[in-house]
Amino acid sequence: MINPDKQSRVEILSEQEVELALNRLASQVLENISDINNVLLLGIPTRGVQLAIVLAKELNKITGKNVSQGILDPTFHRDDLVRVGTRIAQSTDIPSSVEEREVVLVDDVIFTGRTIRASLEALQSWGRAKKVMLLTMIDRGHREVPIQPDFCGRIVPTSRSESIELRLREVDGEGGVFLRKIIE
Repeated sequence: MINPDKQSRVEILSEQEVELALNRLASQVLENISDINNVLLLGIPTRGVQLAIVLAKELNKITGKNVSQGILDPTFHRDDLVRVGTRIAQSTDIPSSVEEREVVLVDDVIFTGRTIRASLEALQSWGRAKKVMLLTMIDRGHREVPIQPDFCGRIVPTSRSESIELRLREVDGEGGVFLRKIIE
């Protein structure tokens, strides 16, 4: 783990810009689904879980309907655990069957695409969804597999030595998207 004192933090999106992006993303999801009652948001740990909660609230504000949401942890389906290391797996919690549902996988940042590849594999063990879409707040590039988000808040080209951090007021006490640069 990198010492936070050896990093600089640059704001990419302010809290207000994150809120605008969430509103736009929620509207895009609504434009691409057939029935809000058939949608299932699945947050990918760690930050995608909180983002899915905030997105569900935004969809509720727009439609007046509660959207089903859950957690899909792809840790044990990854093909790169040796390279990225492991963390304590979060329990997958899917509140209802995925059969014939319109599933939106929610993650904060898409990078290599390997987390999403693993998530798709994990999702298959829960059934066959009618449709699976991907929503990310940030696309930072560097794909290693051919996976692209259906809905994306912002594309932010980065170097491999940089990282992106989504902060949500409900969880972190501040909001925004930050680029972390390692200081040599």
